[in-house]
Formats: sequence, structure tokens, C-alpha cells
Amino acid sequence: MKKALKIIGIFIALVLLVIIVYVSYVLISFHRFGNMKLTPEGEPAEKTAQTGKTYSFVSYNIGFGAYESDYGFFMDGGTESRAWSKERLDANLKKITELLKNQNADFYFVQEVDIDSTRSYHLDERDYLNPSFENYSHVFAQNYNSSYLLYPIYCPHGASKSGIMTFSKAEITEADRVELPIETGIMKILDLDRCYSKSRVNVENGKELVLYNFHLSAYTSDGKIAEEQLKLLVADIKAEYDKGNYCIAGGDFNKDLLDGEKVFGEFDKDYTWAQPIPKEIYEDAGLTLVRPFDENNPVPSCRNADSAYHEGQFVITIDGFLVTDNVKVESAEVIDTEFAYSDHNPVRMTFELEE
Repeated sequence: MKKALKIIGIFIALVLLVIIVYVSYVLISFHRFGNMKLTPEGEPAEKTAQTGKTYSFVSYNIGFGAYESDYGFFMDGGTESRAWSKERLDANLKKITELLKNQNADFYFVQEVDIDSTRSYHLDERDYLNPSFENYSHVFAQNYNSSYLLYPIYCPHGASKSGIMTFSKAEITEADRVELPIETGIMKILDLDRCYSKSRVNVENGKELVLYNFHLSAYTSDGKIAEEQLKLLVADIKAEYDKGNYCIAGGDFNKDLLDGEKVFGEFDKDYTWAQPIPKEIYEDAGLTLVRPFDENNPVPSCRNADSAYHEGQFVITIDGFLVTDNVKVESAEVIDTEFAYSDHNPVRMTFELEE
């Protein structure tokens, strides 16, 4: 009996040691990139943007190419932690790229672009996007470089390197990665690092068009940190507008852009990431929230990936744009893919830069 208890005790001690070593590894290896200069690449079709011309803008969170319509992610209540297979991921990324290219937009914001992640079989997803946008300037900003996550035990999520990409037919003259606030404590491990990219395009009248690409936090304790992130972003936009520049921000807000209206039915539970944005955050700065919404044919921009896409699943609109009042918005819509390639649908906006 004593020998058996001793063996059990040694086993428990070893398990605890492994846990302590792993937790220490995760905490010690966690780091933030901070603010940094980015290098624009590509050979754009135009040198400058023009006033009085109608442009189009598409924003799309591609969900690292994994979220086909039959996919459910473990952090959303589903079971999967990686793309179904390297072959299916490859095929889906090609469809995503084709979809974006067919939009023939002047500007693109793309979120959740993996460059070397376990969950996406270490494919560099920029290699799918860049060749299709040869006549665009493009900038990549890395959002995070996470430690190896040993959960779920049956198929660990692994390590993730992912970011956001901006494409512009007009030349991007300079760009920056700007760090966003994140939660402290253990929650920072779940939500990882966060940033937005800030790209500058010259306008023919001597001003600049400043493009802000973002993917705000989702996996937080109460959803408040996304509001703090938005406040920092809005302050930056206002400072540029005060200089006379044009500003367009777009991406995944991880907030309900329809102001709590139950357009797509009642929520069956509380989702911290699905709360409405307090209007004063952007209205006090003189900005307009562009909600891609058609009253006659409402289409959501996101589904909760707790399982395969199905009738009655929780859906919402969390993707859209913020613009300054010298940007005249002509239309905004959700492109209905029925979530065939991602847990998001792309959103499209047409606009003019006013004289």
C-alpha cells in the first residue's frame, strides 16, 4: 500500500510540475510587439487618390481560412481547433481570394490572415492574397504571435501568428502598427495581442487619406476592453481629421453595429462581444458609423461558430466602417456568401472624398 501511494504521489507531483512549467512558459513567452513602422509593398495602379470620384471598399475577416459553413470553433462553443485539413484550407483560401478579387474594389481590409500557425498548417496566407492584387499597394501588420496552446487536449490549437492586411490601388506612402490596450491577467493569454494598422495615401488636393484596419477584441471578460480600444482609435482619427485629412476605419468591431435591434432574432444567451457600441464614443468625435444594412433584405455579417451554420444560429452584424464627415458614403452592404468560406460575410462600401 505504501509503495502504491508513493507511486501515485510521484505521478501527481510530475503532473503538477508539468503544469507549472507549461504555465510559466506561456506567461514568460507572452509579449507585445508595440508600435512600429510598417513597410508598404507592391506596385499600385495609381499614385494618388482623387476627390469627387466614386471608390469602393471591402472589409473581410477571413477567419484564417478555416471557417467553412460546416465548421465550429472550440472558443465559440464548437469542437474544432484547427482547419479541417491542409487540403481543404488550401481550397478555401483560393475561394476567398477569388471572392475578394471579383469585387474589384479600390481598397481592401482583410483580418485574421495567418502567416505561420499550427491551426492553419503553417501556411503563409499572404501567398494567396498578394498575387491576386499585383496592382495594389499592400501592408501587413502582425496582430499576435501566441505561445503553443495545449488545449483542446485531443487536438491542441497550437501556436498562432496572425495579422491584418490592407490593399490600396493608390500608393500607400507610409504605414504604422499601433498597439491597442488589452486586458490584464490571464485574459490577455486568451485574447492575445491587438493592434490596428494605419496607412497613408496622398490625395490630389494635397491632403491625405488615412486608412485604419482593425480587429477588436472578442474573448474578454465583459467586452469593455473593445470600447477602450475603440476610444484610442477614434482619438487618432480625430487628430488626423483636425489636420484636414480624410479618414476611413474599417474591420471587425466585435460589437453589435445595429444598436441592439433584434433584426435577426433574439439572443439565446449573453455574448460579451456582441454588445452595442456606446454612440458617444464616435459621435462626440464627429465620426459616422457606417452600418452595412438593408432594411428590405437584412444580411448579417457574422455567425457564432458554435457549430456548423444552420437555420436559427446566432447571427449579427459586427463588421463595418467609421468615416470622417469629408467622406461621403454612397452605399454600404453585406455581401451574402451564406458563410461559405468564413464565419464572417464581407462588407462593401462605396464613397467619395469631398472637395
